[in-house]
Amino acid sequence: MNLLLDIGNTHTHAGLARGKRIAPHDIFPTDDWQSARAKKWLRHFIGKQTASTATLCSVVPAATRTARKILRELGLKPEIITHRNCGLEVDYPKPASIGPDRLANARAGMEHFGSPVVIVDFGTAVTFDIVDAHGRYIGGIIAPGLSAMTDYLHEKTALLPRIEIRDTRTAIGKTTEQAMRIGAVHGYRGLISGLIGEVRRELAARKLPVVATGGGARLIARQCPEITAVRPLLTLEGLRLASRHSS
Repeated sequence: MNLLLDIGNTHTHAGLARGKRIAPHDIFPTDDWQSARAKKWLRHFIGKQTASTATLCSVVPAATRTARKILRELGLKPEIITHRNCGLEVDYPKPASIGPDRLANARAGMEHFGSPVVIVDFGTAVTFDIVDAHGRYIGGIIAPGLSAMTDYLHEKTALLPRIEIRDTRTAIGKTTEQAMRIGAVHGYRGLISGLIGEVRRELAARKLPVVATGGGARLIARQCPEITAVRPLLTLEGLRLASRHSS
């Protein structure tokens, strides 16, 4: 059994892989890596199941260092996914600068949907990652995440509140909070649709699967026809596949 860890800016996603199955899976705050809580959480998460290896990707260098130390203390051999062992051909000027979570997403997207394919990951930032028709990772797009946009409005204005992000059926807000939700959710769908359209034209692709993952994926995909599939565990699945490739 292999422990999978996707260490993001806000949350760390964990899963246990046995063959092609990932279960159980859960999340904990990434800040916990800097305290005793992460080790305690992982010990409880693994429980009585036998795991000897851990495959991880991380966008937080300090957490990566701590994670490697903790995993070894738990008797697990850590394997960090990079452009060198992700199982993808990477056509990019500085491949070491690509977030390993993005490579894991692209690896899983191509495995399950073929190529070309676009992966949209809704996290602290929203990232688009593109695999071309030849199966090569060729780059992507990075934009502010949905929460980052609404938090910025609250923090930089005197009267706009912090809001809970949820869908709204109307396009005309009757309260400040509703108006902000329309701007955030409906506007964000427009952003996503527009960027997907530009990528489609640049690739000259008649058929282009667009796979969404991350915390806001289902919310945005609900009224965004350009998104063809939602896969909540896509990054963990990419780690599982990359680990198999590099073993």
